[in-house]
Amino acid sequence: MIKINHKWLDISQLQPGIPSAKALELLQLLAGYATVFEYRNLEELNFDIQLRLRVMEAAISLDKSGAEFATLDESETNQRYWHLAKDGTFTLQPGIPPHVAIADIFQSGTLYAFECGTAIVVTFLMGIMDVIGPRKFDYLFSDLVLYDWHPPTNMILLVHRGTDYLPGDCVYFKNPEHDEKTPEWQGENAILLGKNLFFGHGIGITNSKGIIDELNDNRKSNATISAYLTDHIVSLDSSYYFDTVQPYPIRKEQVPRLESLPDLIVSEIGSTFHLS
Repeated sequence: MIKINHKWLDISQLQPGIPSAKALELLQLLAGYATVFEYRNLEELNFDIQLRLRVMEAAISLDKSGAEFATLDESETNQRYWHLAKDGTFTLQPGIPPHVAIADIFQSGTLYAFECGTAIVVTFLMGIMDVIGPRKFDYLFSDLVLYDWHPPTNMILLVHRGTDYLPGDCVYFKNPEHDEKTPEWQGENAILLGKNLFFGHGIGITNSKGIIDELNDNRKSNATISAYLTDHIVSLDSSYYFDTVQPYPIRKEQVPRLESLPDLIVSEIGSTFHLS
């Protein structure tokens, strides 16, 4: 369910033909869950949808980049932009803007190798940058450090348990009987891309069965408990970035504002917003 400024948003009258199927899918999921997703205004809802779309695009781009999976002590990087410590920590080289260093991971992926936690952080960062722009990104992440599943300063996350999965969320597949000699197979962080479609770094883009099968192939001998999708959900706190960039620009290729979508009328009736 969606609330806008404490009023319910009814999208039951959405007409077909509205652009961006992914944006519509997100709206329908937000409205369909029993969980209440609350926004201060329509612009903030639209920003949240746009941020999720950019995270999904970043996940697909990272999959295509050629960046490899590696354990922390086997990580690799482009040393022109990043200093790599022995423990797998990436820190910016002197004078390198954060947005340039992040973009290089996607542009020169074959020079990089890292584990799935870093992949999620990098994906979230690219999604943020694509929405707020490089100048504000550099301001927020001026002291950017990448290390495993450790969010850098000003990466604000929402963490909860449930089954109200939304595209753009990070979910977790647990492998309870992994081989202790290969702890990297204890589970897989993945970005939800749509209905039963996930990106998991090192596994690729596949459905939940594909990830579970890969994890099950890397269990200890005589294992009997299958890997499974947990109820652990992590997402970006879009309201934080919405406040940071007001007023934010909408690029031509981005999803139009809800109130400007063709054939979409936003009206207020009593305590409910109606979209028709």
